[in-house]
Amino acid sequence: MFQTILHYGSHALIPLAVALIAYKNIWFKASLIMLSGLWIDLDHLLANPMFDPNRCSINFHPLHTYTAITVYILLLLPKKTRLIGLGLVIHILADTIDCSLM
Repeated sequence: MFQTILHYGSHALIPLAVALIAYKNIWFKASLIMLSGLWIDLDHLLANPMFDPNRCSINFHPLHTYTAITVYILLLLPKKTRLIGLGLVIHILADTIDCSLM
């Protein structure tokens, strides 16, 4: 139960905290952009079963592969893509909670 709360809570709370700390003037917009990183979870629809509480998403789902993660990290470099890259990297880091607590 704690693992689930930590995992899903971090998906929302970390982007919000980063936005409030690092993007004070545009915190709401920044948090929405970073939260859009949740869309990569659509790749869970391709899995069978769609949800498995004992499965590590990292390198299992197509948008959670090491190749995709490399792209997300590269998105941090240009200023125009930094917020979406930050949201995606935070999402992946949140997903590692499931992998490390198994």
